[in-house]
Parts: sequence; structure tokens; C-alpha cells
Amino acid sequence: MGASSTLAIGEVNLKRNAIKSTCVVTTENARERPRPPRPPGPAPAAPQGGIRPLRPRTRGPRGAALPSPPAARGQQRPAPPTPEKLQLVCNALLQKDEPVPLAFFVHDAEIVASLEKTLAGQTVETEKVLDIIYQPQAVFRVRAVTRCTSSLEGHTEAVISVAFSPTGKYLASGSGDTTVRFWDLSTETPQFTAKGHRHWVLSIAWSPDGKKLASGCKNSQIFLWDPATGNQIGRVLTGHSKWITCLCWEPLHINPECRYLASASKDGSIRIWDTLMGRCDKILTSHTQSVTCVKWGGDGLLYSSSQDRTIKVWRSQDGVLCRTLQGHAHWVNTMALSTDYVLRTGAFEPAEATINPQDVSGSLAELKDKAQQRYDQVRGQEPERLVSGSDDFTLFLWRPAEDKKPLERMTGHQALINQVLFSPDTRIIASASFDKSIKLWDGRTGKYLTSLRGHVSAVYQIAWSADSRLLVSGSSDSTLKVWDAKMKKLAIDLPGHADEVYATDWSPDGQRVASGGKDKCLRM
Repeated sequence: MGASSTLAIGEVNLKRNAIKSTCVVTTENARERPRPPRPPGPAPAAPQGGIRPLRPRTRGPRGAALPSPPAARGQQRPAPPTPEKLQLVCNALLQKDEPVPLAFFVHDAEIVASLEKTLAGQTVETEKVLDIIYQPQAVFRVRAVTRCTSSLEGHTEAVISVAFSPTGKYLASGSGDTTVRFWDLSTETPQFTAKGHRHWVLSIAWSPDGKKLASGCKNSQIFLWDPATGNQIGRVLTGHSKWITCLCWEPLHINPECRYLASASKDGSIRIWDTLMGRCDKILTSHTQSVTCVKWGGDGLLYSSSQDRTIKVWRSQDGVLCRTLQGHAHWVNTMALSTDYVLRTGAFEPAEATINPQDVSGSLAELKDKAQQRYDQVRGQEPERLVSGSDDFTLFLWRPAEDKKPLERMTGHQALINQVLFSPDTRIIASASFDKSIKLWDGRTGKYLTSLRGHVSAVYQIAWSADSRLLVSGSSDSTLKVWDAKMKKLAIDLPGHADEVYATDWSPDGQRVASGGKDKCLRM
């Protein structure tokens, strides 16, 4: 660029998801352009950072000019723009009753210190308008977990799965000792031991209303439990010929009764169960090998991944196969939907969480409406996105409702991918791998963002905090680590387990992280 540069915040087009706040960058070179003589008197103070003060001009979505914020009218605004200054301008233009925390991006790079520093490493054409995209952030903030408050003994074999209920009121764990245990979170002590399985409990899943827990075992049986009493609900669901690999409930906004449950099995089939009648409603067969994961989408589609290297998309109402997604060169281990978190929490809004978690109250119609509103807000105008992780060391990003071609093939891991998760706000994808790293990717484009390194052995499981700012990972190196997604670095190291950590979960109310592993202990 030339001798001095002028940055001007220009048009701000208010869109649903982005203020495209246009920064015009122009260059003046003393040799090329003669300067007018300066009037006599003291020289004006140079603005900080070598950037001239500027006056923004803002336009609405249809190009109509918006009034300047009252404080700024008739004044010149100093630069360089920092996130705080951009936030003030943005919220003034949006004219919301309560200002929302915002993050700003230029060419997919977040403005952390100032616009000038963010542009320092980028090539910017001086004649082109520069778009600054804003994205609303969670209005609440989850505190990072810092220490182990309880080490809960009770299981006599390894803890294979842990899961908080949608409101964070209950915690359940499944173990190799064939039991499911419920834990009292207020006192952090064992509450109920649910016995019935005759083999390892491999998978557990909470219904989105938080009133039922389903557990599947290596003996191919599925049990339903009442978290308030620890008793079994209804009859045992039997039908699969091999062990259960994954369980998933129908979303709350589709059916507020939480009646139907989908199960995937090593036998290559997916079954949809009517939990009220205690019988199998549909059997979906098309996979030729073990089904590793099943997801029930918010638009009435079921997604299943398999060791036959494919992902299949089914209509949940009639069990019709819609399309088969192909591309992976080895077993597909794991999948995640962009709407997973909102489907998991149903009508519960993490921003309204209280210190003492309670079930969401209201009639079925009210719960359904609230869950629908939350789902529509997260989903936006676009269909759900699906990300899949495989033994071929790659991830694929798909729009499975529309297209069987992938949006992006995401490469970089040097070992198989164990788990993949969208952040609750759908903007970041995190993947955990046997190569000891966690990688972050852009949730819309699949573009690589960064690698989080610190574990000295395979990373088994990860969990996001409800505000999408923090990520916790459990590893075979016996530690948990909390990562800051914005700063892209380690926030807190949590040692304590005596052996490999198999399962970890962050409560939707943001208060606790629970982990379990080979040392048979559950830690909080």
C-alpha cells in the first residue's frame, strides 16, 4: 500500500445473519497526488494507528440510508475499529432493546484486537469494499470448570457412557458392570442403580423432555428408565440380533410426547420403537454392515452411518430410503447434525438456566411451540447440515436433505476420527481423533480453522459448553482438558482419573462436566 492509508466504514447492510459492514480502503501517495497547502496554526493530532478518522454511512437491507447513531451524528469517529467500537455501532444500527454480544469477521478471520491487526496478514485490494460480517454470540457465559468436586464410586467396571438430562437436572451413566446409575447432582452422590441389563451398557440417550432415559446393551436389549424413581418403564424392547451401537429420540417439536425411539445395531438395521406400546414400529434395512450411528433430524429425516462406508437418509414417517451419501473410503464412525444441541435440549433455553435445575414446565402444546421456535432460530433459512467422521482420517460436510454430493471434504487428521460435534450455535465443528489432536472447522463451509494439541494420547470424546465458547475433551492419557474456542488454546487441564477417560459430557445449564472411564469412577 502507499504512504498513508484511510479506512472508512461505509455501507452497513442489515441482513438476517450478517451486517455486511463495508470498510472502504483507499490509498493516498504523496508522490501521486499533490496535497493542498495546510492552513496556518497548530498541526492536527494524528489519529492512533496511522488511520484517519472516518464518518460511517449506513444503509438498510433495501439500500435505504439508516440514521447515524445519535451520539455520532455530526461527529467524526476515530479508528482503528476494535470489536468494542464495532459492537457499539452495530447495536445502535440494529436498534434492539437489549444490545446483543457480537463477534466480527473479515475473510473468515475474527477481529480480536482491532481491524488493523486482523488485516495485517491479509492482502486487501484498496479499490474494493471490504465486508465485515457480524455474528450474534450467546447472551450468557459459561464459566470454565476448574477442579474436580466429586469422585463418585459405585460402578464395578469401566464407565462407558455419561449423559446429562436436557435441563441438567439429572445425570446418568452406563457401565460395563451391566447397570445404569442415576446421580444426585445437588449432593453429588449416587441416587439410583437401575438393574436389568445382562451385558455391558454401551449407549444411553435422554428423551428431549427429560422424563425418560433409554439404554442399550451388548445383549441387544433396550430398557427405558424413570429418572425420578430409577424404575424401569414399560417392557424391554427386543428385536435386534446383535448389540446396540446408538440410540436417538424423536425431536420434541415433532412429537411432544417423546414416544418414538430409533436404535442402530451391529446387525446392520435401524429400528424405530413405539415406547408407549413397547413394540417395534419400523425396521429400516439397507446397510450391509454394522450401523455405527443414528441421528433423528428436526425436519423428519433419519440419518444412519455404517461400516459399509455409506450414510443413508430415511423418511421417519414411512421408513422410505431417500438417498445414500457416498464418499468415505473406510468405516463411518460418527456423525453430527448442526441442530443436535437444540434437538437435545428441546424446550429448555440454557440462557434461562437456574442454579437449581428444574424440568421445563407447561402443557405439551406449549413445550412443542417453544421447542419449534428454538429449532427454527438455530436452523435458520438453510436445511440442517451433517458432518461425518471416518476411519479413513477424513470428515465430510453434507446437506443431506437436498444433495448427495458433499459440501466439503475435510482432511488433516492423521488417524481415525472418534467423534465429531457441532457447537451449539452451529458455527464451529470440533473433531476428536486418535492422532491426539482436536481440530476445529468452520461449521458452514468446512474450512480448517485450527488444531488443539495438548493430549499425549488418543482423544475419545468431546463436549461443548452451552455458550459455544468452551470445549472439553477426554483422552486415553487419563486427563480432561478445557479449550477456549475463541483464543484457540488450552484453558484448563483437569487431571484426576487414574486411567483412560471414555466418556464426557457438559451439562446444558453449563454448571458441571461429568466424566467416566476405565478407573470405574465418575468425576464431576
